[in-house]
Amino acid sequence: MTGDEKHTDQHGAPAEAPPEVRAVYGPQDLSAVPAFQGGFINFGHWDGIPLDRPLTADDRVHSERNLYRRVLRTLTADGDTAGRALEVGCGLGLGCALALEEFGFAAVTGMDIHPDQLDRARRANAERLAAAPGRLRFVRGAAEAMPCGDAAFDHLYTVEAAQHFRDLAAFARESARVLRPGGRLAVTSFFVPSAAPEETPEETPEKAPEKAREKTPVDAPRTADAAKALADRLDSFASGLDRPHALSDLRHALASAGFTDVRAESIGESVWPGFDHYLAGVPLPVTWPRNFLPAYRDGLLDYYVITARRPAEQEPPGSGTSQYEPSDG
Repeated sequence: MTGDEKHTDQHGAPAEAPPEVRAVYGPQDLSAVPAFQGGFINFGHWDGIPLDRPLTADDRVHSERNLYRRVLRTLTADGDTAGRALEVGCGLGLGCALALEEFGFAAVTGMDIHPDQLDRARRANAERLAAAPGRLRFVRGAAEAMPCGDAAFDHLYTVEAAQHFRDLAAFARESARVLRPGGRLAVTSFFVPSAAPEETPEETPEKAPEKAREKTPVDAPRTADAAKALADRLDSFASGLDRPHALSDLRHALASAGFTDVRAESIGESVWPGFDHYLAGVPLPVTWPRNFLPAYRDGLLDYYVITARRPAEQEPPGSGTSQYEPSDG
């Protein structure tokens, strides 16, 4: 595949972003908003940045890069070789570039559903694409139907995009399909916390698969209540741009897709206070983004890093039945 190929659905039509996503990441260009200085388009990981003083644009960019570093470190934490990686929801591709430059991945494919974002990514990375065309490429595709061959990647990661995914189960199945046996996955985004206590290491999905795949009965009404409260406070939820996914839904989806060692770590204290402190010092055309921190304090949402591994001896779901051509890696 070339960097210009597009995902098509089962009817051969190009993948289309939902209307809310098309607007925010198309004509409105969220990367140009002061709250997202630097173009990474994430809330940032603020550890190591003093919050007892006014924050600068450099601080903001540093926080965004740090969130990528926090996620990418999990993919090689156990000494795994930094091989072929796929970023789902790559935006401007700046995180792909960081993965290549700082972590030495053999090759990185950035995938996004929005053609405008891919155009921006190719412009932002024009020199890198020309200098090393075999190590970086950008493709159009959806998280629920990835335009990649079976077992095409060693690593898959997504940074602050899962809140836009329409179908977490489909994302999990596709992730398992495109990862090689033993491949690692990392997701970071904001989710509705589970009502039940988080599982201990002895209760992780791979050790209790039936328990992991059963819906926690109290989670469904909790998620519904949280969805209404979040929509009342945050326009991104009210418009449908952000989806109030429960953390338990993603964990169960990954376990059902065959992933093992599914773990979730809250990093909310490293995200929300710093982001809100930064927002306090920049001009905002609307005030609702300042409601993320109170929503976190009230337990309506939290920010997580979720990691998992595809078992070393397991065929990917749907193996041999993919409608896509093998990736050129």
